[in-house]
Amino acid sequence: MPAADDILWFKQKFRKPIEAGTAGTIFDLDRLTAIACQETGYIWQVLRKKSLTQSQILALCVGDTLDSDKGRKAFPKTKYDLVNAPNGPEMFTIAHQALVEMAKFIPGYSGVAAKPNKFCHGYGVFQYDLQFFREDPGYFLEKRYARFDDTLARCLKELTAAAKRTGFGVKPTITDYEFACIAIAYNTGGFKPSLGLKQGYFNGTKYYGEQIFDFVRLARTIPTPGSASALTAAPPGSAAIAQPTPVSASGPTFVVDTQSSTLRVRSEPKISAPRTTNVVGELPDGHLVRAVTGTPVKTFLEIETSLSGAHIRGFAAMKFLKSAPRTAFPPVVSVAATLPTTGIVAVYMPRKPGTITKRTDPTGAHSLNEANQPSRTGATPDELRAEFAGIIRWLAVDKLSHKRYQSRDGLTFCNVYAHDYCHLAGVYLPRVWWTPKAIETLAQGKPIEPLYGDTIDEVRANSLFRWLRDFGPRFGWRQTGALDKLQLEANQGAIGLIVARRKEDGRSGHIVTVVPETDDQRARRDANGAVIAPLQSQAGSRNFQYGTGQVNWWKGEQFAESGFWIHA
Repeated sequence: MPAADDILWFKQKFRKPIEAGTAGTIFDLDRLTAIACQETGYIWQVLRKKSLTQSQILALCVGDTLDSDKGRKAFPKTKYDLVNAPNGPEMFTIAHQALVEMAKFIPGYSGVAAKPNKFCHGYGVFQYDLQFFREDPGYFLEKRYARFDDTLARCLKELTAAAKRTGFGVKPTITDYEFACIAIAYNTGGFKPSLGLKQGYFNGTKYYGEQIFDFVRLARTIPTPGSASALTAAPPGSAAIAQPTPVSASGPTFVVDTQSSTLRVRSEPKISAPRTTNVVGELPDGHLVRAVTGTPVKTFLEIETSLSGAHIRGFAAMKFLKSAPRTAFPPVVSVAATLPTTGIVAVYMPRKPGTITKRTDPTGAHSLNEANQPSRTGATPDELRAEFAGIIRWLAVDKLSHKRYQSRDGLTFCNVYAHDYCHLAGVYLPRVWWTPKAIETLAQGKPIEPLYGDTIDEVRANSLFRWLRDFGPRFGWRQTGALDKLQLEANQGAIGLIVARRKEDGRSGHIVTVVPETDDQRARRDANGAVIAPLQSQAGSRNFQYGTGQVNWWKGEQFAESGFWIHA
């Protein structure tokens, strides 16, 4: 399939007509590039390196062969259907010869091209289907698919129709996830929201929707001359993740003024029963928000803000909001790309030379250092997903002989498992952390030795909540306010966490990893496609490699606050 250099070629070659054709629509250069990659990328990535003209390359972008009615519902199901249609014999000759010519460059098609009844039903770089032959015969008979403007026009027409079928056509803008949903309808004719992106043509390893989304993300990281990329390409061993959503509200600015607690932001202007059910976020005292309209709804005001990168929009009680200067509104948080090397730096539990910490050992403060531990080094989402599956399989949190994660004496070890998962993936989540007095010394630029019980202590789930809040961005972590985004980034090979702090500090909080979906293990989605329970992996009162747990467990009354975190 197309790689970065192939995508760069395509964007450079067809940028102008695509930008002209998509102006004023919900589509753009990267999204159309993704369709081209998925539909015919395996062809043009080869042809572009040959001594061929642009028209010749486009004319050879044909595929989806057939000669029987097996599995196909649209016209034509067979050669017989085609040759008995008006201009059908001429079209069959073109359709078969196109296959023969393409197979000269794409060896995988040589076998089917030798069969006299085989012919192609997909035409053009975006694969306009032969089912439209009877209503649009000139496009096929005159080989207009060799003209980019013509094939682009057909693609945009079909994408627009698919957008209407999915319900996204009425929106002024769409997300890349929503575009992938539209692309599924482009491919299959329909879309089932509850299935997410695992829909459309399945190539044996991945569904059409998943592949389209991966291609969009890759295209977003590839700049064209004179234009910056929308996303920063990730180095091997990390994922290219979306930037935090900026605040767009234009109303007055307010500051949270509770003086004693966090402010709960709700999905509707009322307090739910239980009180945490409609909570979409919690804001600390002193945090700045912006009103959407400034018009109260009952005793609530609709507000928007960003909290450590999490986009939060909902209703807040007006009695806890105080007017603030508009100029005071802060920018969306930026996270560090590398670990800090000075000041407050990462710390690990010191170990004696030659000491090995194993999964089969009882829980301790050391990080794992067994031989042949799995890691995350991949450069593509497919590779990263496979590596995370390998890490989960190797940690085997539910294996009784892995004593490191098994509860004992009323203690559970969700924090240890989360640390190990991140540690193997090359991401820092502390197992031990500096004490307050040590942090004061480090902040002054003075070095300090890690000494257990003196300058460092073990970190449990409650403390991890505070660590992520206070130090997370410094170590590459940022929040997200939506489960959909959390699962989506985990599916791209990023690390996702859900962490909840107990009201009583002496009681255990909880932390879980949100992991990439597989063909067998998936997040739970509602009928509208929204993630209601991401795919999780955890140690705790119940250890499991994959599961969705209880919906909204982090909103339990035993927890004071919770958050969703992402690391590339």
